Amino acid sequence: MTEVAEVPMRDAATVLILRDGADGLEVFMLRRNLNSDFVGGAYVFPGGAVDPDDRHLNLEPVCEGRSDADASRRLGIESGGLAFWVAAIRESFEEAGVLLAYDLDGLVDLDDAESVARWARHRQQVDAGQLTMVDLCRLEGLRLAVDGMHYFSHWVTPVGAPRRYDTRFFLAAAPPNQTPLHDDHEVIANEWLRPLDGIARVESGELVMMPPTVSSLRAVSRFETAAEALEAAREISHVPEVLPRVIADGGGVRIVLPGDPSYDAPPGIPDASTDWMTVADSRLVTGFGGGEGA
Repeated sequence: MTEVAEVPMRDAATVLILRDGADGLEVFMLRRNLNSDFVGGAYVFPGGAVDPDDRHLNLEPVCEGRSDADASRRLGIESGGLAFWVAAIRESFEEAGVLLAYDLDGLVDLDDAESVARWARHRQQVDAGQLTMVDLCRLEGLRLAVDGMHYFSHWVTPVGAPRRYDTRFFLAAAPPNQTPLHDDHEVIANEWLRPLDGIARVESGELVMMPPTVSSLRAVSRFETAAEALEAAREISHVPEVLPRVIADGGGVRIVLPGDPSYDAPPGIPDASTDWMTVADSRLVTGFGGGEGA
């Protein structure tokens, strides 16, 4: 039998930005570019791979209220944990124009008319790799608001996928005086969604989301306010790793989650014809509840 090609695993981080809307808790979401190599058109949270610059040796002086030792302990790794928080903040700034950082007056104001152009330029420079987050903090006198970001979920892309990520999910409150805006490059649309509304639109086929995204929406849907969700995440002492599996399904493959009776079935072998947008569609993925999509 043909073996599944080995794909390098990349560390990644993503953040659910929460706010209290008129009708309850809302989450900020982005739509991936339709031409993306992987899951194009899907609705996601701001996030992406941890870059080498996110692992800067001198992160602690620009991070508020969390040491690398504390961050690493929360993630269950020996060291380097703070880089995941920094990566999530950087990706949020690049993709959504939200900067989770403090200046001398509190959370930084990006909507101030006199500085909008300057922050837009910084956003482009960070996106282009011309400024690291450490550089930006030193330039603007900032400290990254890692103290307000709480780790709550851990997903690993299944073996067989064309790209694999070891992704840590965080929750954070939307900063005041910052208007999110997609970058119109990696992501092409943005929307504030009530979690249950987002799930309903996925189930109707209006939106496409991957299983970790829908699972995250379900996790926060039981909370009435952002403060309640953040407090619950703050109290989490153990975050289990979730590893979906690709198994054979007739002449093709499908993805299953823990809890599916077929979870331990022989692995499926994807080929060049595999449509990952279909295979990874959360409506077709089963598990967690013994057959429920996740």
